Amino acid sequence: MAQWFAAKQAHPDALVFFRMGDFYELFFSDAEAAAAALDIQLTARGEHAGQPIAMCGVPVHAADAYLLRLIRKGFRVAIAEQMEDPKTRTGKTPIRREVVRLVTPGTLTEEALLEAGRPNLLLALATGGAQLGAAWIDISTGLFETAQLPPAALPALLGRLDPAEVLAPAATPLGEWERRRGPAPMAPTSASARRMLAEAYAVASLEAFGTFGEAEATAAAIALDYVRATQAGRLPHLARPAPQGIAGRMEMDAATRASLEITRARDGGTTHTLLAAVDRTLTAAGARLLAEWLAAPLADPAAIAARQDGWGWLLTDAVAAQRVRAALRGSGDLARALARLSLGRGGPRDLAAIRQALDAATACAAALEGVLPPFLAEAAAALDPAPALRGVLAAALVEPAPLRPEEGAIASGFDAELDAERRLRDDSRRVIATLQLDCAQKYGVASLKIRHHQQLGYVIEAPGAAVEKLRALPELTLRQAMANGARFTTPELAELDRRIAEAAERAAARERAVFAALCTQTLQRAEALAACAAALAALDVAQSCARLAEPGRWCRPKVTEDSQFCIVAGRHPVVEAALAGSATFVPNDCALPPEGRVLLLTGPNMAGKSTFLRQNALIAVLAQGGLPVPAERADLGVVDRLFSRVGAADDLARGRSTFMVEMTETAAILHQAGPRSLVVVDEIGRGTATLDGLAIAWAVLEALHSTVRCRVIFATHFHELARLTGELPHLAPHAMRVKEWRGDVVFLHEVAAGAAGRSFGVQVARLAGVPAAVVRRAAGLLAALEARAGRLTDAAALPLFAAAAQPPAETPDPVDPLREAIDAIEPDRLSPREALQELYRLKELAAVAVRESGLTSGI
Repeated sequence: MAQWFAAKQAHPDALVFFRMGDFYELFFSDAEAAAAALDIQLTARGEHAGQPIAMCGVPVHAADAYLLRLIRKGFRVAIAEQMEDPKTRTGKTPIRREVVRLVTPGTLTEEALLEAGRPNLLLALATGGAQLGAAWIDISTGLFETAQLPPAALPALLGRLDPAEVLAPAATPLGEWERRRGPAPMAPTSASARRMLAEAYAVASLEAFGTFGEAEATAAAIALDYVRATQAGRLPHLARPAPQGIAGRMEMDAATRASLEITRARDGGTTHTLLAAVDRTLTAAGARLLAEWLAAPLADPAAIAARQDGWGWLLTDAVAAQRVRAALRGSGDLARALARLSLGRGGPRDLAAIRQALDAATACAAALEGVLPPFLAEAAAALDPAPALRGVLAAALVEPAPLRPEEGAIASGFDAELDAERRLRDDSRRVIATLQLDCAQKYGVASLKIRHHQQLGYVIEAPGAAVEKLRALPELTLRQAMANGARFTTPELAELDRRIAEAAERAAARERAVFAALCTQTLQRAEALAACAAALAALDVAQSCARLAEPGRWCRPKVTEDSQFCIVAGRHPVVEAALAGSATFVPNDCALPPEGRVLLLTGPNMAGKSTFLRQNALIAVLAQGGLPVPAERADLGVVDRLFSRVGAADDLARGRSTFMVEMTETAAILHQAGPRSLVVVDEIGRGTATLDGLAIAWAVLEALHSTVRCRVIFATHFHELARLTGELPHLAPHAMRVKEWRGDVVFLHEVAAGAAGRSFGVQVARLAGVPAAVVRRAAGLLAALEARAGRLTDAAALPLFAAAAQPPAETPDPVDPLREAIDAIEPDRLSPREALQELYRLKELAAVAVRESGLTSGI
């Protein structure tokens, strides 16, 4: 317990997994918390200060599953291992134990704890003057990148990276990522940070890797120090820190990413996302890189074109593409296997994954022949990192590789000393079979067996009928009586047991030594292997893009530096994938030329406005990610910032209503968008009173048109806004086409120039299954309300544009609510009860008409 107290004092905010033989045990409050979180039994072991010590435990062989559950529930876990072998140590003091690792959400390496297709990032933040430094590490792959940015850009960076754990000063707000906040870091000085980083990579100066700002270098040192601390002073293989900056990327805030569901759906799943719709990768590393491309689209047309050239070459050379795909299907996760080996946690299966990746790299290099575009040429140059190592691993490892080295991971014939130890071990076992036959004949017991017992070693097992006969023999010693027999031993068996155990242990020790030598040899080529892993991932994404474009319905977009935005026959990739096999998606054009860069979209609910908004935003993400897009043709000027405000949601945990969330996101757009931005917004102002909402929508539309001057798709039910073309010259009204048929509305899902006259809300209610009586009542009330309400016939009629007194608008012809209500009745469809309800309603409308006309008699 003294050892446990020391470990807990060193890691007070973590649960201590304390190794006790075949179990990790937890004590005191750790045990109570873990038992509740894992739903396992809470018991007690011994006493402390006169009170029982609460205890629970998990088996070592199943620890990863329990660790995963604890990490997902927000716990950090310190692993205290036994540092001595109980079989070989001397003395009677407790076995020495030390904390060998601190498991946190941002420092996971085990395959069972990670999502294969997603990065697992640790993000460190540091303040420095008016700038914020950021550094992020994926310990599972070796990624290490940095950036320096203004504090206002932090939400966009968090949305792009989606880190598993964030180390930030207490005063730095993290918004939606607050629950992922780790311990507050102790920030070194800028000079100390640079010295620490230079020493870690054995270089004279950090500038050998690029130019780092003061806050940027501090954040990098914080991240590196945290990784070292969680790994008990040991650093994994990490790439050199690479300063990224925030230029050259399309910026998207968290609200936009949530709205567009790029890599995560709103429900937290991944099925109905952009990534799932376009993912044709064959490896986990390729899936991670594709997610990175979509999360951080480029803003450099030349870099975008380089990616396009890569998959375009594979699209034109089908044979090479097929050979690359065949090679990648057998590739292991080289980057994560290398990371585990560098931390001493690797096993034979990690070496096997590296061997498979090297085989795949060799096959891919053979497939990439001829003149290659720069993207593929760069990848091909890294595909033969260690031909000698590939041969060694092929000869050394058995197939399939076991979980642990001592389980027979090394192939026969690779190491002569190991083969000799194995022969001695196996020959001794054959001796046991011969000895069993001799004893059965010698003692006249045909069913006699020689078996190995965990505590007793090798023993003779005899049935109950022969026990008394054998007990009379002086050379046999009774070791254990059983219900149906007994166990005996002899001096000869005891000696044989010792020899076999020693031979097995020597064989296991030699196998572990050979495995360690293979790991060392592999890690000597770590830099080249990491480059090979990156090349294989890039090839996988390239072939995925080519596969996406193969049917001919996805095109290569043209991305330029101008402000054009023209999409011909564009489609929503996620909706189209969901409809596959059941319906055909209706494509639509979208043009935002300088003279019509604000597209005002009106039309009824369910007509497809939100789908049209999102599909054009997603096409921009795909195009600048370097991927093909679902359209016949696409010409896009670079979008530096993308904003999507589509869909209503509240934030009750932080006390924000749906309308407050909408206004907060609208404010972010108006403050941050610029002339090269793309903004798609849906139904601004819908969460408040009608006139308030109209005024807000009107003012926001004006600001986006005249102040921000960006490209906009603005969907609304306020049809009056379509009459602003005289005041807003770059406004282009469009509407979703619908047709009425026998009282019902038919959605055509087509976008056409012009403005909608109605929202068809009552018809949509009928389609949704609202009871017929309620629908009819709504239709009558709508007619009455439309008759009474004043209508806009000129934009100048609203105070928003009225600078002086305006002449009164012409009064429209009165509408007769009673007549419209009568016309809406379909007698053949009414039940007797519904007919009676209609009569009462007509009587009520008639009474209203009498009062308004001034008549004194009824009708």
